[in-house]
Amino acid sequence: MKALSCGILVLNPRSQLLLCRATGTFRWDIPKGASDAGETPLQTAMRETAEECGLHFTPPQLLELGRFAYRPAKDLHLYAALVDGVDAADCRCSSHFTDVWGRQRPEMDAFEWTDFERVPRRCARRMAALLTQTLSLPQLLLRLRQRAG
Repeated sequence: MKALSCGILVLNPRSQLLLCRATGTFRWDIPKGASDAGETPLQTAMRETAEECGLHFTPPQLLELGRFAYRPAKDLHLYAALVDGVDAADCRCSSHFTDVWGRQRPEMDAFEWTDFERVPRRCARRMAALLTQTLSLPQLLLRLRQRAG
């Protein structure tokens, strides 16, 4: 059975997606991760987003997008949220890992609002394809705006 990673696409009204940089790499990604025992995909997505960038969501704030093929051994279950007034400089990662030198480091070390058209240049190839070919960020933003009324 494929592994499952769950996350939230956090969009703002200015056609931007919140991206987080994995510590020690040049890789930018959405907040996402694996489930803890007994967690639903929704609970995992909300926990991972809170841990990796400090944003807290409730179920009514999220639009379920569903499960997507991502890698040969991993799928993604995604949700989306529309936020305004969130400064990427205020984002903080509370989850840590031990690096090769034994230091505790945050999983994510930088955050930015990325214009939709820049996403393919910031994200890894598979994530960029999912966000720009499988999904359409502009259409997703329209859905979120309509849902917000």
